[in-house]
Amino acid sequence: MTTVAPLLEAFFTDRLINQRHASPNTVAAYRDAWCLLLRFAHTRTGTPPSQLTLEDLDASTISAFLNHLEHERGVSVRTRNARLSAVRSLFSFAAYRHPEHAALIQRVLAIPTKQATKAVVTYLDEDEISALLAAPDRSTRIGRRDHALLVVAIETGMRVSELTGLTCASIHLGPGSYVHCHGKGRKDRVTPLRREARDVLRTWLAERNGAPDEPLFTGPRARSLSRDAVRRLVERHTATAAQACPSLRTKNVTPHTLRHSCAMKLLRHGIDPATIALVLGHEDLRTTYGVYLHADLKLKEQAIARTAPLDIDRSRYRPADRLLAFLEAL
Repeated sequence: MTTVAPLLEAFFTDRLINQRHASPNTVAAYRDAWCLLLRFAHTRTGTPPSQLTLEDLDASTISAFLNHLEHERGVSVRTRNARLSAVRSLFSFAAYRHPEHAALIQRVLAIPTKQATKAVVTYLDEDEISALLAAPDRSTRIGRRDHALLVVAIETGMRVSELTGLTCASIHLGPGSYVHCHGKGRKDRVTPLRREARDVLRTWLAERNGAPDEPLFTGPRARSLSRDAVRRLVERHTATAAQACPSLRTKNVTPHTLRHSCAMKLLRHGIDPATIALVLGHEDLRTTYGVYLHADLKLKEQAIARTAPLDIDRSRYRPADRLLAFLEAL
């Protein structure tokens, strides 16, 4: 009987943190997945989480847990697959430590992911971006902070974690201005800034007056904004902007929508997808092609317009007989 507790401790400390140098977001996501699974197994077996064994977490239990997530907790297929990824990662680690459980481990690793529906991404057009940037009340300090954050988000296409991780030293002004961020997968990324964004950030940095290692965008007690705080400010300013731009009412605008908007703006100005992938920090170019080329209706319309039209008889159908015309009109 192999207890799961020491295996989990070694997985998080040795494998994730020390060996893989996983980001805090990855550690937190795996932690949450395993907390949910342990509570589910405790309810199912009556065994306290600290005393659960690998035999208690066989393929049937993991499959039941995934069904519980989907049907009772109402999570999406993507979230379900993310939880399964966390489970698989630990069982792959267990294969090295406990080869005597190879059969059980292989059955768990064989559980397939579900095919998720690929929805068309939501993004803002030029008028909606202008309305959103005009929404913050720049007569207040919080309004100027929010305006600067929205400018950086739309200009650079950064993820929320990248935005909240920016420090005062991340902004480099002057000729060749750019912003430096530590992105997903522990990759550093440098994104140039246009003159308008540079001017906004110069003004904000002067008002922020923070040390180089202090957060660029702060909340209460001068701490970095949380992901939820960024989400709330985007929602608040979107509601304000919708008064001037009603089309915003039909869109679910999140911080990630601003990232999509940056990509779509570049695409519509003729920037090739490989360059857009560099700006966004995509590791796989297929992500850029699959998400943004698929979403741009104008590009599809332009492509269709370049093709030869079908030879279709566009004359209106007319019945050959007046009586038939009468009957068919009934």
